[in-house]
Amino acid sequence: MQHDRRSKAPLSPIGNRSVTEDFDGTPTAELAAGSWAATLTPRLAQFTAVARHEHVTRAAHQLGMPQSTLSRSMARLEEDLGVALFARHGRQVSLTAAGRDFLTTVERALSEVERAAESVRMDADPESGKVAFGFLHTMGSETVPELIRAFRTDHPRVRFQLVQNYGEAMIERLRDGELDLCLTSPVPDEPDLVARRLDEQKLRLIVPDDHPLAARKRIRLAEAANELFVTLEPGYGLRKITDRLCADAGFTPKIAFEGEDPETLRGLVAAGLGVGLLPPPAVPRPGVVELAVTAPRAVREIGVAWLDGHPDTPPVAAFKRFLLSRRGQLLLHR
Repeated sequence: MQHDRRSKAPLSPIGNRSVTEDFDGTPTAELAAGSWAATLTPRLAQFTAVARHEHVTRAAHQLGMPQSTLSRSMARLEEDLGVALFARHGRQVSLTAAGRDFLTTVERALSEVERAAESVRMDADPESGKVAFGFLHTMGSETVPELIRAFRTDHPRVRFQLVQNYGEAMIERLRDGELDLCLTSPVPDEPDLVARRLDEQKLRLIVPDDHPLAARKRIRLAEAANELFVTLEPGYGLRKITDRLCADAGFTPKIAFEGEDPETLRGLVAAGLGVGLLPPPAVPRPGVVELAVTAPRAVREIGVAWLDGHPDTPPVAAFKRFLLSRRGQLLLHR
């Protein structure tokens, strides 16, 4: 009766595989993801130092390691690759043709590592690091520029990577690690997120200036039940709030148009396409009248969210503290 046996010989990386020998001596490939990188990376800087000095002792001195350890490391590197990288003349060495080819690629790879390390260090620098910050479209004209201007009074060199999008898209980018913080509405309640309410913004019913309701100052939302509405597309936080407020008022809005930009909707209201529930504009727009909604209470909460358990770099931590200090003062209230 035959038994399947495996050799206990060390594994040798081949591409993204490793090899053992079956009982009859036949090589058998086994997956070992990243095996070349895992095997070679610790020795690449050592190889480069020896290649540049062409002397093991001097390279060992530069690296701060015993010469014997470095010699063994280079011998093991050649053994793993199955290629002679050095011609040895005592402790003096010279590169073989294979060694010169290998050095060219290794230096390029190590240069990329240096650039990557410098980039992440710069992004985390307390004085000049980077904050990846997302915000709603309606926050872009006034609120976010004012926030950044005020923050930079004390942090003039901090850099911002800004992303303007709707709420659900920003939450996904938080989860993907593309954003550090985002201003969004509604304030999310998700187990993997931390969210803090910062402010609330009144919503108004926007009607054309020649509409029968335009002479009013305020309105109960139920009075607009028969109107056509222009709204943001499904998935936008303001659309969710609009649907909820209309439901609270006892009706489902009849939709004339779904868009992506509140100012576009405001223009379509002015053109007589319908009415809309929108936050105050940065600059008053002609052709429309804004009515205060008395019932139900028409507001949207604005909050800041971040990924739970995600460590903050110093600039992100500083900007987060700044945002939290603006509770109740985030918006220019009208």
